[in-house]
Parts: sequence; C-alpha cells; structure tokens
Amino acid sequence: MKIIIIGGGIGGLTAALSLHQAGFEVKVFESVKEIKPLGVGINTLPHSVRVLTNLGLQEKIAKNAIETSDLVYFNKFGQQFWTEPRGRFAGYKWPQFSVHRGVLQMLLFDEVVAVLGKDAILKNHHLSHFEQTDSEVIAHFIDKDTNEKIREERADILIGADGINSVVRQQLYPNEGPPVYSENVLYRGTTTMKPFLDGTSMAMIGSLRQKMVVYPIGQPDADGNCLINWVGNIKEGKSKLTARDWNREADKARLVDLYKDWKFDWLDVPTMIDGAKAVYEFPMSDRNPLDKWTFGRVTLLGDAAHPMYPIGSNGASQAILDADCLTECLKSTSNPLEALIEYDKERVPAAAKVVLQNRAKGPDEIMDMMEDWFPKGFSKDEIPHEELAKVMDNYKKVAGFDIQTLNQKN
Repeated sequence: MKIIIIGGGIGGLTAALSLHQAGFEVKVFESVKEIKPLGVGINTLPHSVRVLTNLGLQEKIAKNAIETSDLVYFNKFGQQFWTEPRGRFAGYKWPQFSVHRGVLQMLLFDEVVAVLGKDAILKNHHLSHFEQTDSEVIAHFIDKDTNEKIREERADILIGADGINSVVRQQLYPNEGPPVYSENVLYRGTTTMKPFLDGTSMAMIGSLRQKMVVYPIGQPDADGNCLINWVGNIKEGKSKLTARDWNREADKARLVDLYKDWKFDWLDVPTMIDGAKAVYEFPMSDRNPLDKWTFGRVTLLGDAAHPMYPIGSNGASQAILDADCLTECLKSTSNPLEALIEYDKERVPAAAKVVLQNRAKGPDEIMDMMEDWFPKGFSKDEIPHEELAKVMDNYKKVAGFDIQTLNQKN
C-alpha cells in the first residue's frame, strides 16, 4: 500500500516513520524549499512520548530536550497555588519532554531520511489539488513561487498533515472560512539565563487575562545558564493579525512594560523578556471541530484536522497520537477505506473534546478560578486544593493521558 503525506511537520513526519515501520510505502511532500527549525518551545506529554519511544526516538529526544519534572502554577503576584509532578516523576512509564519545536521537527526529519531514504521527502512540492477514483488518489503539485505544475503522484491513500491552513482541508471543506481567533495574542521568545525553581520545572503565571508560561528547553551550559522558552498570553481583543506565523516580530519594549511588575524572588519576568533576541507574535486561533476527516481515500491529521489553542501542552502530542492511531487502523485491515473510517471513529471525537476543552481554558481554568476568588492574593490555608484537583484530573482524562489508562499500554 502506498501512502502520500502532505506536510513535513511533526505530525506528518511521525506518521511517515510509524507507517514505514508498519511496512507501508510512504512519501512526504513539503511545500517549502528548505525545512528549517522554526518555532519555539513545545511539550510532548507521556502519551505521545510512548509513540515516539516505540519508534526508537526517546534517547535521541532526551539528548536535545529537558525532561520536565513538575508543573507549577502561580498567581500574578508570584504566589504558588498548585504543583504536580510530571512524566516519570509522576509515575508514568514515559517522560514528558520540553523541547524546541524546530529541534524536534529536524530530529524527525533526519530520522525519516535515515530510515526511509532521502527520496522519501520531496521539498518545494506544494499541493494544488487532488482527485480520487475507486482505486486510487491522485495528487497534483506545483512550485508555489511560479505556479508551475511539477508533479503528479498516485497512491492508495492521501493524508493531509499540512497545518492550520491546510490545502487538503480546504478542498474537503471549501466553505469553512478562516481560523477562529480567540482575541488572545501569544508573544513568544527564548532567553539564555539561569534556570528557576528546580531547573526542570514548567511554570504558569497569572490568569488568562494576562499569562506567562515559562520552561527550559535546553541543557545548562558551563556557566549554569540554559535556554528558557517563554510565552506571554495577552487578552488583546480584536486584532489585525489573521494567521499564525512563527516569524512575525513583536514590539519587545511594549511587552516588557506590560509585565514590568512581575518580579518575583524566583523569576524576574521583565528582565527575562528583555533578554530575548527577538519576540514573535501570533493570534491564538483554532478551528471548529469537524464531524469527519475522512473522505474516501483522503484523511486529515494534526493541525490540519484539529488545530487547537496551545493550552495543556497538547497540540503536537495530539498529532503524534493521530499518527499512531492511523497506523494501527491500517495494520488491522487490508482495506484502506475501512481503515480510514475506523481512524475517524476513534480520533475525530477524541480530538474534538480536546479542542473544545482548550477553548474552555483546559487545565488553565484554575488560573482564572484563583484570580476570580483571590484577586488581591491569598494565604496558603485558603487554597481550594480539591476544586483545583478536579479540573486538572478531568483534563488528563479528556486529553488521554490519565496515568491509570496510559500505563496499561506498551
């Protein structure tokens, strides 16, 4: 069985490795002329690290990432109100990794080249459209700069893993329209500095009106400094920004001013922001969940299927879960049409729950709960631990990484 994957991001490359391991013929088509390590930090949760481990990648990722020890929540005054261990520190069979998105993507890219061969990834091949018959799907590719037709490829299945502005999704749903903007703008950067807390912690500060997420993504250097990834989330309201773009620079001075009072004994936020070489902005956007991803021999995966708010560290992880599920469905039957229907049955409702839960603030709901209840701060005996625990435990179940269920898997 031959499978075409449109898009060489984390989801598409993981799918290529997983499908190849299962014995399928795979080709990846990427629109850009050169795949570069774009983006900033992401987290891969234990349920997705399980998939990457089964592909033989855990050790390679560990050398380029931080194994996250704990997740800690603070209010805007720097007061801690929730902490929990993560990954293997919480008893999972697999770790949670904090890693530069581009580093993980290039690691996957290099693995695809090494395992499938350099001809398995074709760059500068932009999908213009596809068509399908009873027996095959035909993909048509152009050079995006010249609009020149450059290739026609035939296969048994086509997987659209081409991101939030997916060409495949647009052909399947031509009247859908643009992504849905949340009225929140994310400001992202990295700063080389001394680590905070225990050195491998992930911290969430503030509320969803003004928030900061911060965690290390690189090993300490000889001076004890490491690369810290941070994301400021500001409720900006209406914005002229219309699409997510990793390369759009923001006004760093304005951001420093917005966070000027966030100086804590464990972290100086304005100094951290000021220490970044550049700050990038993009509107936090998603798309409404779909009723189906599969149409005959064509299906969707990752952000093309379920772009979601980057809340709960689940975007890349859910794409990796898609790849694993799709592979298992294709292994279970020789009929690709039946396999894709089974893939839809499992992943469409599961991913939709995460998208909608993230819109409803996901685990970060506890930040707004504490802000609403204690806008001027709190004493330790006022922290409502049971109410916070309900929110956190529920999200793990919705996103598919509650420890009891996950640890039963191999």
